[in-house]
Amino acid sequence: MKFLYKTLFLLVSITFISSCAKTGRPDGGPKDEDAPLFVVSKPPYKTTNFSNKEVVLTFNEFIKLKDLNKQLVVSPPLKSPLLVTPQGTASKFLKIKILDTLASNTTYIFNFGNAIEDNNESNKLEGFKYVFSTGSYIDSLENSGSVSDAFFNKKPTKTNIVLYRIDSTFTDSIIYNKKPNYVTTALDTTKFNFTNLKEGKYLLLALEESSSDYIFNPKTDKIGFYADTITLPKDSILTTPIKLFKEIQPYRFSRAKEISKGKIEFGYDGEIKDFKVEVLSKVPDNFRSISKFEKDKDTLNYWHTPIAVDSLNFIVSNDIFLDTVTVKFRKKELDSLRLSASTSGTLHLRDTFFIKSNNPVVKIDTSKIIFINKDTLRVKYSSYLSKKENKIGFLFDKNQKEKYNLKALPGSFTDIYNLKNDTLSYNFKTIELEDYGRITLNVINTTSKNLIIDLLSGKNGNEIIERKYIKASETLVFNLLEPKTYTVRAIIDDNNNKKWDTGNYLLKKLPETIIYYKEELKVRANYFLEGNTFTIKRNN
Repeated sequence: MKFLYKTLFLLVSITFISSCAKTGRPDGGPKDEDAPLFVVSKPPYKTTNFSNKEVVLTFNEFIKLKDLNKQLVVSPPLKSPLLVTPQGTASKFLKIKILDTLASNTTYIFNFGNAIEDNNESNKLEGFKYVFSTGSYIDSLENSGSVSDAFFNKKPTKTNIVLYRIDSTFTDSIIYNKKPNYVTTALDTTKFNFTNLKEGKYLLLALEESSSDYIFNPKTDKIGFYADTITLPKDSILTTPIKLFKEIQPYRFSRAKEISKGKIEFGYDGEIKDFKVEVLSKVPDNFRSISKFEKDKDTLNYWHTPIAVDSLNFIVSNDIFLDTVTVKFRKKELDSLRLSASTSGTLHLRDTFFIKSNNPVVKIDTSKIIFINKDTLRVKYSSYLSKKENKIGFLFDKNQKEKYNLKALPGSFTDIYNLKNDTLSYNFKTIELEDYGRITLNVINTTSKNLIIDLLSGKNGNEIIERKYIKASETLVFNLLEPKTYTVRAIIDDNNNKKWDTGNYLLKKLPETIIYYKEELKVRANYFLEGNTFTIKRNN
């Protein structure tokens, strides 16, 4: 009996101790929604004449660190990163080891962003900073503003905002090789805020970097800049957003490579204006070549008639530079001619039917093409070869709710290698007018510049469905639209070249302004969307 009592007592004791050891809220209790609180630090927050190599931060509850490498920003930047412990385990303390030599008479900020969370519910201690000065006072001036993407209608990813002090040693090229005097970030928002700044004149930049080293790499990074000098304390709030853009790099020829017999790929970097390839070697009179740029790739594809040599010399040039290159030939086989239709189902009434090819087609024999509708009546059409892409367009009057068949007999299409097609047959159809919608948009142009108006859709909202050019205020109609969601943007075409122009930091050239319509336009079948007004102002 005595043994039974001892056993029961032991079990109850173990259960009690186990329940006491559990952390977190009791079952049924209120959820903890409070962020952890900073209690004390050693040395104290805003210490002056700081000379320590270690800082200890104490919080009111167990905390953990999340995405510290992305969130932690040290301003001014240090050469060696801070060593912060513990990571991966919960603690009420954070120990920071400073591995670098600190500058004299400088206010430092360790900005943890949203990296500090409580251990149980992951409530964030937002924007926590530890501030100290190696001098006799803490700098206290501030500067705030916002960033946006100059081209895309989306919030930029993590953006670093930097300040360079303008003094006797400052040059515009400093951003390519020297870290800034101050840094902050726009993490999950478009807003940024500098604190604890020193009085003076500054250059302000925004950088969307491939590596957060605070040094501008024009090949990989986006940049934005404030057009005027920042003067503190006067310029404490910036009302105009900093626009991020990707610079166009100067032209540089990178490579020439034989892809298959009769096809060479010329790679380049940067601006492609007036870029061309010319054969330098002596070639037969019947030698023929076709060059086309590859979409979304820094490549010019060059097809040529086969020639019995082991190499050819080329001149690769634009309006400024000229290079010569030798391409050795090793490939034995020509690419066979492959053809495919742009659609195999519905051809929408606003679209063109294309036949795409891998090799450039140089000849169309229309006598071998049979184009009929569902009643087997011949369809009148005209065809053309695209100058930009390897495709053949067919233009004809499309009737609603109709079925079509296009048959290409052998020899209808001949490519640059004199290869011809086998029999091809393509079926497609159209749908009723009532299956489409329409958008009417009143554009009010308050600028003195020409406008480019783009109707956009697609997976990322970047596919241009239709583009219109206008000089003054105008009512625009976008017809025969598929039921889906659309956006509209206006490009203020300052130089009237009918395309958007990016910016350039060294030239102090800002990108052309793009303004997006305030809301998405949802089109339904057999529905006219009217009464929308899009006012274009410089300060949108």
